[in-house]
Amino acid sequence: MSERRLKLMDIREMIRHIREGRSDRQIGKDLGVDRRTVKRYRQWAQEQGLLTSKLPDHESLLKTLDTTMPEKVPPQNSSKADPYRGRIEALLKEKIKVTAIYDRLREQGYAGSYASVLRLARQIDPKPVEAYVRKECQPGEEAEIDFGYVGMMLDEEGNLRKAWAFVMVLGWSRYAYVEFVFNQKVETWLSCHRNALEFFGGVPQRLVIDNLKSGITQAIWDDPQVQISYRECAEHYGFLILPCRPATPEHKGKVESGVAYVKGRFMGGRGAMSRTKANREVRRWCQEEAGMRIHGTTKQQPRRQFEAVEKARLKSLPSTPYDLAIWKKVTLRQDCHVSFEGSYYSASFLLRGQSLWLCAGARQVRLYNNKYELVATHERATHPGSRQTHRNHYPPEKLPGLERTREG
Repeated sequence: MSERRLKLMDIREMIRHIREGRSDRQIGKDLGVDRRTVKRYRQWAQEQGLLTSKLPDHESLLKTLDTTMPEKVPPQNSSKADPYRGRIEALLKEKIKVTAIYDRLREQGYAGSYASVLRLARQIDPKPVEAYVRKECQPGEEAEIDFGYVGMMLDEEGNLRKAWAFVMVLGWSRYAYVEFVFNQKVETWLSCHRNALEFFGGVPQRLVIDNLKSGITQAIWDDPQVQISYRECAEHYGFLILPCRPATPEHKGKVESGVAYVKGRFMGGRGAMSRTKANREVRRWCQEEAGMRIHGTTKQQPRRQFEAVEKARLKSLPSTPYDLAIWKKVTLRQDCHVSFEGSYYSASFLLRGQSLWLCAGARQVRLYNNKYELVATHERATHPGSRQTHRNHYPPEKLPGLERTREG
């Protein structure tokens, strides 16, 4: 495999899609890679036995990659077609096909590939977006998530605060779960997923994320720290994550603006409510009002459709809920510790000054290097200011100093 190797977490996510029986074309579209790349990794994963056996942990998968698919030196980013940009622009304005442009450039001494000319031509004159017929899904196949600002709500102290709504709607029955929150932190996002899946009593095959305008939904695609946390949650429950990208009709959601519907039908005219009361009442509303209405598209009652058909088609929930692990990029300081939420966790002095990945669960904190190799494990601190330290993380010559007390 001569092409540049993908990142570990992207390869792991691709393997999960392949294991679900999806086609190379579908995976390529949803993960933003060429289907030929998907085909190569499918063949590699099959050769390594990764499509039938249990998916290995990060370290084991990395070792397999380094052994069977060592990273190559990145190629040069410049294209041989760049010096001919002006000529390509002029010919495109004349509506000349790229194949003919390639022939004209070769006559002028161009020695590069047709693919280079095609890529540059597409940069200069992108193709218009094609229209697609909206696809319907099978029971248990898909759920859509909408997340957005809904106004002000009262917190436990009676203060008005900005509130957002998390809405998950099953694509076949249109049965919905709604939860109001006060922030867009990744742990809140993951907690909403856990609550929604427990509400449905099962897991759809894939989740489609709508409304990329909110901070957390943008971070899903742009922030590596959020990506890792969300992908780990997805792997725990067994669902795939797909985007509903703006201005792409093929990704058009079957559920039209879940947040707007909640604002108009549930919150309209109620005035300021406490978040606790709103969450209690919106659950009843999902079950008894929104769930029992005749849906405008399906002409059926969502809750009845869910209970009669779709619930049995969902994947089973795992035996234990997700631990809400948070991934964060940290730097090991000179004192051989990293800082997380006001507490400190040690790693080997040999890694001082390096960036590490910190994975914080409810009970444990794990530290990984940039190749996702585990370098330290600690119990999670119970209060700010705590120092979780392993003695062997210090240089040997510094250990005697650890025995000293304030009294000397």
